[in-house]
Amino acid sequence: MAAVSLSGKRVLLVVSGGIAAYKALELIRLLRRQGCGVTCVLTDNGGQFVTPLSLQALSESKVYTDLFSLTDESEMGHIQLSRAADLLVVAPATANILAKMAGGMADDLASTVLLATDKPVLVAPAMNVRMWLHPATQANMATLKQRGVQVVEPNEGAMACNEFGPGRLAEPPEIVAAIEALLAPGAKPLAGRHALVTSGPTHEPIDPVRYIANRSSGKQGHAIAAALAELGARVTLVAGPVSVPDPRGVTVRHVETAAEMLDACQSALPVDVAVFAAAVADWRVEQAATGKIKKQPGAAPPSLALTPNPDILATIAAAGPRRPRLVVGFAAETDDLMANAQGKLKRKNADWIVANDVSPETGIMGGAENAVHIVSAAGIETWPRLAKDDVARRLAKRIADALG
Repeated sequence: MAAVSLSGKRVLLVVSGGIAAYKALELIRLLRRQGCGVTCVLTDNGGQFVTPLSLQALSESKVYTDLFSLTDESEMGHIQLSRAADLLVVAPATANILAKMAGGMADDLASTVLLATDKPVLVAPAMNVRMWLHPATQANMATLKQRGVQVVEPNEGAMACNEFGPGRLAEPPEIVAAIEALLAPGAKPLAGRHALVTSGPTHEPIDPVRYIANRSSGKQGHAIAAALAELGARVTLVAGPVSVPDPRGVTVRHVETAAEMLDACQSALPVDVAVFAAAVADWRVEQAATGKIKKQPGAAPPSLALTPNPDILATIAAAGPRRPRLVVGFAAETDDLMANAQGKLKRKNADWIVANDVSPETGIMGGAENAVHIVSAAGIETWPRLAKDDVARRLAKRIADALG
């Protein structure tokens, strides 16, 4: 599991009503394994899916359910309860409780505790896809984020209601990772490590106004650079032309062509880990025109002679004293994903290949989510479809574990 300890930390876990409430039991187990104390608040609707006894057995703490319990109020009032923990976590967070939080309502114990607290709050939404995408829910989420509430975005997939889309509760390890990031910012498993990340497309000029490019947005590569920095790494990000902002705490070198990207990568060496997430153009024009190529009436289209671009992944991964200890490549494919990724792993001398299907119907290229497979000599590890930030955090933790 995660390398960051939560020993001595305390979480107040609010379990609201939804089929995903059963995952709260696994979340408690993982937090307790990390040495984290857990106290639960169970809503009336949450009690339709999990029992106070189950939560108490796993958390080894009293479970609170009633705002007007004389016993609970005499032992620990709801105000003290809201402030006794280091972090309040709502998992699952239904559309109802998110609306209450956004509206400042306090009509039960859970909503009252959330309104009365002076501690940070993390929510993990879970609901039907239409409820999640409804403008009211999205407006509530925007309000909560603006107020500083942290969010573990829901995953996309099949739901208990037989619909498919975003709205599934994030997996417990993802929620634990978000909790660690908030409660253990000083625990940096990659402190002292230097990481190199490439991101975005390259633009290979045809003439001064035209170029060969692709649809890469740079969102995944930039998210990986940010996630590695969060774990303490000194990160050099070599970015092609993108519109996403530079991540904080990262040294960024902006380039345009594959040749410039290779030069920037080589000048960043030595590094402990290199993650090649950029979608580098395979070819460039052999001789780019110095002036704009004009269309001539009746003339045939110009012929473009192409030549291969340098192979950045293979160059850096080649055996030698400057090879990074861990080299991670990406394989964005539309056909034969696993076969192509396994071939790339061997051909490029990489340690891992992060393979993803970028067929147009997936919406991954340029989108906000990714569905990846980690291909290595040990086999294939398939991850669920996640927000690209969550893929980045999960990959960064995997890198931290591998580097020890």
